[in-house]
Amino acid sequence: MQQIVDFILELDKLKGVTRKVKPTGLDRYENSAEHSWQIALLALSLAPYVHHAVDMDRVVALLLVHDIGEIDTGDTLAFAEHGWAERKAAERVAVERIFGLLPAPQAQRFLMLWQEFEDGVSAEARFAHACDRAMPVLLNLNNQGQSWRENGISHARVIARVGPPIQAGCPALWTHLEGRLLAARELGWFGA
Repeated sequence: MQQIVDFILELDKLKGVTRKVKPTGLDRYENSAEHSWQIALLALSLAPYVHHAVDMDRVVALLLVHDIGEIDTGDTLAFAEHGWAERKAAERVAVERIFGLLPAPQAQRFLMLWQEFEDGVSAEARFAHACDRAMPVLLNLNNQGQSWRENGISHARVIARVGPPIQAGCPALWTHLEGRLLAARELGWFGA
């Protein structure tokens, strides 16, 4: 029991990992724990729009574990273009440490879920990736491109980063977002 308690208390640190986008109506940046919770609910809400059978419990589990490594590594702007291989290697070390607080069978299960998300091969992982990529877009569309403008993120860079995974995991969501992103470009909501 104490191993589980230690693990859960370690997860509390995810609340202190600051991201680059602000929650709707707030003058602070969201944290990674809030992000994980919100995309899990986004996935459950989008379930009727998935064109292939997915295990929604597995999708939610993938989304709840996917950013746990950020406890040690911090967050990287979703639209960053370089350093991903090094970042993912550091996150792997972090999740091995954090999941290692649990009894071995649970640690292995969570590590396998994290790796499934990273690999992005299963239908569940593709859908989870779509939700993960969509959430910063939805927040930016709701706050006039706040993090895109603050970080100099262009429309082309957003499309290149989020378009393929959202299209692959939830085409209906991409159809919806693509038009909204074009409108946002016309409104000047992107950086240079």
